Amino acid sequence: MSDRELLELAAKAINGGCWHPLTHSKPWNPLEDDGDALRLAVQLNIRLTIFDNTVVKSRAAVWRDGNADCALWEPEGNDPLAATRRAIVRAASEIAKAREA
Repeated sequence: MSDRELLELAAKAINGGCWHPLTHSKPWNPLEDDGDALRLAVQLNIRLTIFDNTVVKSRAAVWRDGNADCALWEPEGNDPLAATRRAIVRAASEIAKAREA
């Protein structure tokens, strides 16, 4: 799935994006902006855990509170913040897809 598709689904999960040119200086993009990603996680009650060990570097895991069967994992690569934001957006997009089903 492309980044654009992920962002569109994430916006649907919160009933539209939260950007307006009169109140925001830049477009809503939780894949790039830590604040946008955190607000998205809070609005959707997404729980976030960062794991760190010597075998598997860091990973970000997200799931809806009380729904451990819906966990998503995003490998860190070289940027743990980007992995965390992407994990949140992926979880939000899955929430939107589940609502549409």
